[in-house]
Amino acid sequence: NFWKNKTDLVTGHTGFKGSWMSLILKKNGANVIGFSKDIPTKPSMYEIASVKDGITNIIGDINDSKHINQVFSENKPDIVIHMAAQAIVRESYKNPLETFSTNVIGTVNLFEAVRLTPSVKVAINITSDKCYKNNEWIWGYRESDPMGGKDPYSASKGASEIITSSYISSFFTNEGTANIASVRAGNVIGA
Repeated sequence: NFWKNKTDLVTGHTGFKGSWMSLILKKNGANVIGFSKDIPTKPSMYEIASVKDGITNIIGDINDSKHINQVFSENKPDIVIHMAAQAIVRESYKNPLETFSTNVIGTVNLFEAVRLTPSVKVAINITSDKCYKNNEWIWGYRESDPMGGKDPYSASKGASEIITSSYISSFFTNEGTANIASVRAGNVIGA
């Protein structure tokens, strides 16, 4: 019942993970607002599972701060799940500017919209387990390990984590402000 009638904004809702998140939220009674740049693959989970049915589907670029602020203002989300990203390591070598713009500036745009929207109670930034400085260890990384990244994708996700921490410390420490968290997701079978 937690999700029932909550307005949940999912950025990157047309991607593999974003599609699943949108379906789960919709199934649990949430009013889902999806915000994505495009449908990233053919075929796509988004199209196959008819994710757009029963949600508000908004096509837009997370780098367009004016548009994202308008979406927040018009829809007044309770919960924000930020999954919009350039998510492919190889692509980050081909197009580092887009990778850094989307994963860094897009995160700043998102948190600015959260900061300026009083309805938001929770915002979750979904990043990556690639955000850690890669020491070529055989064991997994811990939340206390340093951020880093040799490739543009990993560096951009480390930067996204630092931005999240900065916004928490600078704007979301007082009672009555949104609760902010980050989730460092790993690879997904089927993605």
